[in-house]
Amino acid sequence: MVDAAPARVLNPAFAAAEALWILSGSDGEWIFTFNERLRRFTDYGRLQGAYGPRLRRWRGEVDQLDAVRRKLLSDPSTRQAVITLFDPATDFAGYRDVPCTLGYRFSLRDGALHMFTSMRSQDAWLGLPYDLFTFTILHELLAGWVDAELGEYHHAVDSLHLYENHLRPAAGLPSPLGPRSVMPPLAVPWRDFDALLTQVIAGEPVGHVGWDDFAVVVASYRRWKSGNRDAAQATIANKSGPLATALRDWYALLTDRPETIAAAPATPSSPKEVVA
Repeated sequence: MVDAAPARVLNPAFAAAEALWILSGSDGEWIFTFNERLRRFTDYGRLQGAYGPRLRRWRGEVDQLDAVRRKLLSDPSTRQAVITLFDPATDFAGYRDVPCTLGYRFSLRDGALHMFTSMRSQDAWLGLPYDLFTFTILHELLAGWVDAELGEYHHAVDSLHLYENHLRPAAGLPSPLGPRSVMPPLAVPWRDFDALLTQVIAGEPVGHVGWDDFAVVVASYRRWKSGNRDAAQATIANKSGPLATALRDWYALLTDRPETIAAAPATPSSPKEVVA
């Protein structure tokens, strides 16, 4: 997580939940608990551009994450380790939700795994911090699954933009920006991955320091959204993980200075760009 308070404070519960939602292959409605504004982009009750199903079961058949993992293991010099997210058959159909991310490419060279993300559009204020959180987790996990060092991460965006109402707060960001703290390693065996995600999404500890931080934040925020704010705060009161620490700051912001939370633009180009 990047610390840019007070100019920009991220919602760590949404960051964690969205990463879990995508990595697990979900397009379930439970994500709306963490970002209610996403509902405005649904068609037939679903976010048609959800990354998860495209990543883990393309056209209901291909787990692209597993396919790329196996490709890199069988041929470390491959130039075919590509995950595609943009689907013309769906994304030219006029739905409200169209993926901003076109896809990912991975290159294993000299024992290090490099990742290349290609995006057609991205809001630098609302979307970029959350996307980088999820994408670099994906990078870290895949590097672990192919027993490689974590290489360079490259992020290419055709239209990287700011809405006018974010120009002033963006100009107030400190420079340089740096990480608040370093997250614990998240590497887990591939065979355990989906079962682990199911447990973490349910808010249950898994005995892994990094993923338990995700679980406690997800559990706490669900209590917060249900109106049980004392229980929500108690859930993370003695937790030292970077996400739990950041969530305490987010709760303080919601309670003491809600007017400082960045408002969503009137016409955002993507549901990735609004956070409740």
